Amino acid sequence: MDFDAHGGNKRVFHRLGGGGGDGGGGGLSTADTRQKVCNYWRAGKCNRFPCPYLHRELPLPPAATANGAAAKRFANNTWGRNNNFNNHSNNYRAGDGFKLLTQLEGHQKVVSGITLPSGSDKLYSGSKDETVRVWDCASGQCAGVINLGGEVGCMISEGPWIFIGVTNFVKAWNTQTNTDLSLSGPVGQVYAMAVGNDLLFAGTQDGAILAWKFNVTTNCFEPAASLKGHSLAVVSLVVGANKLYSGSMDNSIRVWNLETLQCIQTLTEHTSVVMSLLCWDQFLLSCSLDKTIKVWFATDSGNLEVTYTHNEEHGVLALCGMPDSEGKPVLLCSCNDNSVRFYDLPSFAERGKIFAKQEIRAIQLGPGGLFFTGDGTGQVRVWQWCNGPVAT
Repeated sequence: MDFDAHGGNKRVFHRLGGGGGDGGGGGLSTADTRQKVCNYWRAGKCNRFPCPYLHRELPLPPAATANGAAAKRFANNTWGRNNNFNNHSNNYRAGDGFKLLTQLEGHQKVVSGITLPSGSDKLYSGSKDETVRVWDCASGQCAGVINLGGEVGCMISEGPWIFIGVTNFVKAWNTQTNTDLSLSGPVGQVYAMAVGNDLLFAGTQDGAILAWKFNVTTNCFEPAASLKGHSLAVVSLVVGANKLYSGSMDNSIRVWNLETLQCIQTLTEHTSVVMSLLCWDQFLLSCSLDKTIKVWFATDSGNLEVTYTHNEEHGVLALCGMPDSEGKPVLLCSCNDNSVRFYDLPSFAERGKIFAKQEIRAIQLGPGGLFFTGDGTGQVRVWQWCNGPVAT
């Protein structure tokens, strides 16, 4: 299947935040900037919070524009590489298009979040074992363990900030100033977070989405809103085209206007938990334990409708989009058969797959063609795209 991003779909393309213009420039209206990708983020140098430009949209930046300092370390494969490492002994299968650089050992339970703050030489991973581990990018060694006293539900970073969702609050760390804040308000576990329109959003166990706004004067995050509508836990969030999209255990996706914070549409085509959401070009992608990935686009009325459904043999846990070594968009799809499958976009032609001992719950992009996976055994693995096609 091919998606037409031109001709009749041009208006749709702009409505859903496609176009991928240059962020960081002058002369743009506020509305325009929110549909542009930040050039500083593309270069791995954005330290603004909040940033008026997008940090999450696809198409993603090519590897050549990645963060300089960290990319050099990664490009030289200095991530504590074990030259005697055997892929097959660890139940991983990789194709010719990507390779396993190393594995990071230490977590005792499932890895629920991985993040690499812009400009940082440290990788952070969070786990259900109630810890966050800090990994040195040059050596691949664990540089520190932070005990949180509660399971980590999710992790994201924005500029120098790292946000960690735990039970009943969100931890906010500034990696440049060492500021350590606790944001109260969530009821139960925090399963998902996203940043948009100068706000931090957190999806919680009770079905609410809480929002905080950063106050530069007081150097703290202040409660801004509580978005109600889901009847069960919110487990996925993504921002795109001046909208917030939320997926829930109630099997629905809600679309929220970022200006008014009002729900403007509820999507009910999935029949099980909506595990992950992703914006790509003019489309919204969603995956579910109902064994489908659905592709949504906006009609002339502005409402989202399903334009394509991709069926898997197993429930789908997570989606992540990235460019391959040639800059072509690839969708990474984690399934509960302990695999990650790679698909070309927009065709959904399979590019390859990897298998783990247990299901992979966290996938995170890095500079220089790197990506990271975290699985149910607690292992974090570092992968890199290389030249040539991926074999299945």
